[in-house]
Amino acid sequence: MRRGLLVTALSAAMLTAVAAPAGAAQPSWSGDWSLKRFAATKTGTSLAASQGEPDFADTYRFETSCSDPTSDESCVATVVDGPAPANPTLPLPPQYTWDGTSWVHVYDWQWDCWQGEGVPKVWAPAHSVAYYTPQPDGTMTGSWRTDITGGPCDGSVIMDVAAYPVDPAPGPFGS
Repeated sequence: MRRGLLVTALSAAMLTAVAAPAGAAQPSWSGDWSLKRFAATKTGTSLAASQGEPDFADTYRFETSCSDPTSDESCVATVVDGPAPANPTLPLPPQYTWDGTSWVHVYDWQWDCWQGEGVPKVWAPAHSVAYYTPQPDGTMTGSWRTDITGGPCDGSVIMDVAAYPVDPAPGPFGS
């Protein structure tokens, strides 16, 4: 899998709040987050799952909105800033929906199967589901699964993902 393809696995999503009890504040995944994809240890049945690549991370800014003040499951976190994906078929902007436990991003796109230098890429339909679950330490962990239909990369690619809040730099007066 190519690094540019993994950007959307922002896939996967980040959140510091856990599912809120009734009447409490809704979950939020707003702010700057570093999304790490553990590509070096990916698994699956696709040719792409066995191709070596390093882990990598990018920083994204999220904004959360909730359409129903009585339901946590009406919250959506949208990526509003960050590096653009190299694959032009990825749906933009990436959006993650709170399912009561995790931030989930489900999307369809075209996988560009890399088979080595000088070999033309083969595009095939792909379906991805990425989820990020809040942890007690304020980070999020999860998984990103892509199922590729057809072509030489037919099969699944599964990798662990994580999200870490990015602390703002202190101001000139230590604020």
